[in-house]
Parts: sequence; C-alpha cells; structure tokens
Amino acid sequence: MKQSFDFPDIDKLLWSALNASINAGEAIMAVYDTTYSVEFKNDNSPLTLADKNAHDIIDESLRFHKIPLLSEEGEKIPFITRKSWRLLWIVDPLDGTKEFVKHNDEFTVNVALIYENQPILGVVYCPPNKTLYFANSKINGAFKTVLIEGLPTNLSELIAISEKLPLTGASSTFTVVASRTHLNEETAGFIADLKKNHDQILQISKGSSLKFCLVAEGLADIYPRFAPTCEWDTAAAQAIVHFAGGEVVDANTNLPLTYNKENLLNPSFIVRSKKSR
Repeated sequence: MKQSFDFPDIDKLLWSALNASINAGEAIMAVYDTTYSVEFKNDNSPLTLADKNAHDIIDESLRFHKIPLLSEEGEKIPFITRKSWRLLWIVDPLDGTKEFVKHNDEFTVNVALIYENQPILGVVYCPPNKTLYFANSKINGAFKTVLIEGLPTNLSELIAISEKLPLTGASSTFTVVASRTHLNEETAGFIADLKKNHDQILQISKGSSLKFCLVAEGLADIYPRFAPTCEWDTAAAQAIVHFAGGEVVDANTNLPLTYNKENLLNPSFIVRSKKSR
C-alpha cells in the first residue's frame, strides 16, 4: 500500500532538521571529551554513547512530522515495510565514529529527506568546529556557515549569513579527496589513472561525509569511493553536492545513487564537483 500524504512544507522540514542536527551535535560534544566505552557492532564498526544519544535526539525532534525515519542506530526496518515509503528521513546520528574515537574532529551529523528514492534535503553538521552545510529542493542552492553564536531565528537569516556553494576562489590544481580509513587498491588505481590525465594532482584525506562537502565547496574536484558505505553515510551529503551543482553517481552505471533500496549498501560511487562534471 502506497504511503499517502499532503506534501509538507520543505523549508519547515529543513528548519527541523537543522535544529535536530545541532542539538545532536551538542550531545556528541558532551561525550567527546569524557571517558567513554566503545562497543563493536556485528560489522566490527564502533558504537559509543554519543551515537546513541544523537540518535535519540534526532528521532525525538523529527517524530512529530509523522515521516518515517531510517537511522543507522535505529530499528532495523524490513523492506516489506519500507518499500511503500515515498517520503522518509535517512539519518546517520554520528558519521565517522572511528574519527570520533581517534579524536581528530572529522565527524558529522547527517540528516536527509528522501522523496521517491532521491535526497531532496540535506544537513551535514560538524560539531567540533560548528560548521554547517545545508540544502533543499526549494532554496536556491547549497550553503555553508560556521555557527559562532548558534542558529539565527529563521531560515532566511541563516541563508543571509551563509556562503553559497561552490565557494569562489577554489584551487585550480585538480584535487582528489579520499577516505582517511578506507583507501584500498581500487581507489589507488583510480587515482593513478587520474594522474595520467592531469599534469598535477593534489591528494587529500578526510573522514566522514566531509569528503562530499569538500567537493560541494569546490575545494576538491572528485571523491572516488570503492569501499562499502550505507545509505545513511551518503544521503545528506549527496543533497549538498547535488544542490551545489555537482553529482554523486554509481561508478558502474553513472546514474545517481538511489535510496530506500532493499539492500541499504551503496554501490561504488564517484562524487564530482560542479566544475568537474
């Protein structure tokens, strides 16, 4: 049975996602500088109190919209239930838990809204430096700001103090960004092929969805990913890249990544900036 609804106000949903992300970020930072235990899930990925607390805050914050939520740390919902969902949240309460545990500040809160299998809203928030990326299908583009004094009172004021992506004055050197912890042979081979077509290549590493954000900003031209990721790792950041004029495509089909699939694992993919498309 198809999910039925009156399509909600997407700016109102963005404002809720922004508030939820920042509140989750505060909960994460409350754990960051304390002594905490690290559990390991079945796939050997780490789990901390910060992941759990951030999930609870986002779930509680977004629940009143009556839109189903798919979260890395939430209930595992079978596809037979999910397949009729036209509209849903996809959330990673703490993307980059390995980076969180390493204490290198390269972790984010990711909140995306998916409509008909594509992200139409994205919030990526990096709590240690209060850097916020956001976009939706209604506002004109994707934006970045540093929240020195927290969120302003409304979305229009937030946009007014934000920079539109991509940023001006980006480097002319072709730049590839790669995962800090998942740089495998296939990725290395892809980068080697890039070097055949460019006189000079700058290679940088970054954790979590911040790699996407560097591409959206125009500070990196391409991000190849040939190691496993799940939908909550990419959905919010794909929205940021897309509304900044870039693309996130399946490495084999060159089609945009899709969401709420039966198998929540992503295929290998390529992220390209606006100028590299």
